[in-house]
Amino acid sequence: MPSVLVTGASRGIGLELARQYAADDWQVIACARAPERAHELQQLASHSRGELRVEALDVTDFVAIDALAKRLAGRTIDVLINCAGSMGQGSSGWSGFGKSDLALWDGMFRLNTYAPLKMAEALVTHVAASGQKKIINLSTVMASLARNTLGGFYAYRASKAALNAITVSLAVDLGRRHGILAAALHPGWVRTDMGGPRAEIDARTSVTGLRQVIAALDRARSGRFWSYDGTELPW
Repeated sequence: MPSVLVTGASRGIGLELARQYAADDWQVIACARAPERAHELQQLASHSRGELRVEALDVTDFVAIDALAKRLAGRTIDVLINCAGSMGQGSSGWSGFGKSDLALWDGMFRLNTYAPLKMAEALVTHVAASGQKKIINLSTVMASLARNTLGGFYAYRASKAALNAITVSLAVDLGRRHGILAAALHPGWVRTDMGGPRAEIDARTSVTGLRQVIAALDRARSGRFWSYDGTELPW
């Protein structure tokens, strides 16, 4: 039975990833910052016949990430999905030039950029020992330099563009050392708390597409930037 670890699994895309993988009889490790408040996730776990395991994890707490890796010692992770992330609030993510609160940038980079790298470093042996050996970083089309025709969103764009650069290096370094595949995926504009009610697609559509892209990920596709619909995005 293949296994997947998903961060940010309490709601939105992360919750739907946990739901769909569990429904397909994967072993799911669903990480949430506050599991006691993640009622839908806990309900999924209660009906999963033990195949969905909920772990408390704040991915900005790097000591907690190391502790999780120790708790999972001896377990393999076929697919590590770094889903937890944020667009920030107000000046930290949304406002235009001249309104940046650089102190808030630190928190956004810690969540969107540093945390996925730390997850990969802490769990690399778990992934390397698996059959599929895949690391997936949830990015956004807003990280594409070529597609940026609107400007703004400085911190969010920058943190996710940096994550894309990290993903390429993971594909090169871990591919060479361990045969691990890595890719950055854009989930689409999704109707979640982050995407808002006017977004183009629902979480089910996004995750169905993401899972197809993940399943098709091979050496030739590793280190590249993909949309949930299978199209390749420019950096």
